Amino acid sequence: MMNNNQKMKKIALFGGSGQTGRHVVEKLLRQGHAVKALARDPQKIPTTHALLERLQGDVLDVSAVEKTVSGCDAVVSVFGHVKGSPAWLQTEGTKNILRAMEKQGIRKIISLSGGGLPYEKDEPKLADKIIRTIMKVAVPKILDDAVAHAEALKQSQAEWVIVRGPRLTNDAPRGTYRIGWVGVNASTKIARPDLADFIITQLDDNRFVRQMPFVSY
Repeated sequence: MMNNNQKMKKIALFGGSGQTGRHVVEKLLRQGHAVKALARDPQKIPTTHALLERLQGDVLDVSAVEKTVSGCDAVVSVFGHVKGSPAWLQTEGTKNILRAMEKQGIRKIISLSGGGLPYEKDEPKLADKIIRTIMKVAVPKILDDAVAHAEALKQSQAEWVIVRGPRLTNDAPRGTYRIGWVGVNASTKIARPDLADFIITQLDDNRFVRQMPFVSY
């Protein structure tokens, strides 16, 4: 349910067919928001609802992105790499979204990334540094793309929030979590439903505009 400070919005959603994205879809609809969700295979978004419009397409397709963003109030971007994804998927997709937002006069975008993406307020502990080093070696494409996508957002006029998370689980939601920075008031995991909850709160919460909060238990 929405609280008294919220109003119904129409949200353009990218990545709604993913494991975290499905929770975002369900929670947005439960709060009374309308959702336009773009997916290469819309049938992988299992939810059906009068307020949900599932669109077929790819975030790298400019026309599909513009169609998805059209008429919306804000954007939630939780798409990411899968097997065979182009190296700069998140960066180029985010640039397409930002251009479409500018055309439509849309200001707010919430973008999901991981704790491997560095931020000036982080105070990484030894374990965090080890994880980042492993990522640089094992998945440099994903980490480099995350960094470049953040730069695209920084250079835009949008009111962006990059939500970062640690290891994601499919555990039942706890309903509580911590909001901090890597190494500061943070742990090493969070369940996807709780991460989705925080992402949605940022549609109405401006505390973290142009920042990269880290959400964990």
